[in-house]
Amino acid sequence: MLPPDSHVHTEWSWDAPRGSMEQACARAEQLGLASVAFTEHAEFAPAKRPGGYPRPGFRGELTASGELAAPVLHLPGYLESVQRCREKFPGLRILTGVELSEPHWHPGPAAKLLADGGFDRVLASVHSLQAGGVEYRDTGELYIDRSPADVVRAYLAEVSRLIDGSDGFAVLAHIDYPVRSWPGGYRQFDPAPLEEEFRAVLRALAASGRALEINTRISPDPRVIGWWHDCGGDAVSFGSDAHDPSVLARGFAAAADMARAQGFRPGRDPHDLWCRA
Repeated sequence: MLPPDSHVHTEWSWDAPRGSMEQACARAEQLGLASVAFTEHAEFAPAKRPGGYPRPGFRGELTASGELAAPVLHLPGYLESVQRCREKFPGLRILTGVELSEPHWHPGPAAKLLADGGFDRVLASVHSLQAGGVEYRDTGELYIDRSPADVVRAYLAEVSRLIDGSDGFAVLAHIDYPVRSWPGGYRQFDPAPLEEEFRAVLRALAASGRALEINTRISPDPRVIGWWHDCGGDAVSFGSDAHDPSVLARGFAAAADMARAQGFRPGRDPHDLWCRA
């Protein structure tokens, strides 16, 4: 059995024009997944993003300075959709969830959303960094005028601040997020020169008692998961970061084999996070 997919976006996320909660549930049943968590985006500040925005089907408005302001998650509609899917797919465990972007910068709105939503699974992530103290820029935008290593180093420093400054989440999502835009392709990225920076984040995360996500949107580097085990990390979560039902649980078989090789095993319940052996 594949691990649960604990990071999935549907039509309720602003950047998932092909997302469909119902189709994702059907795909999860087809794959034999025990459970799926629909962790929709919660973005609290406009940011400059790479690739040209707005893209077809993406929701949001451009500010006068060229930043994209994502819409607020429509919580009533999202929760109604979850309930409909639970009724239609009774054999699949469906978890509510949210992916909080930089909640340590926006503690008030983040806390209100968590209180209103009562989510089963809460992820936190860093997508953007502050530039010049007046704007937010997606990490992919920062490669334009910074060295690649400096971008990842700044990103990891911000992730450490996220861990220290926010207590409302259970899983740190995609620790390798800026690697997605690595010049020349993510396969060219070598984490070894930044090992100590990664380990600093992983030690802080382990001390906080939270889990690390193995995000399969790009192939995760097994060394980072090994460092997580070395630093005392107790658990891993698996997330496809799917914005389209067709890629649900992508790469999970290989990721599960890698997690086992780095010292993690399935929990007693198939819905559980994987724990250190």
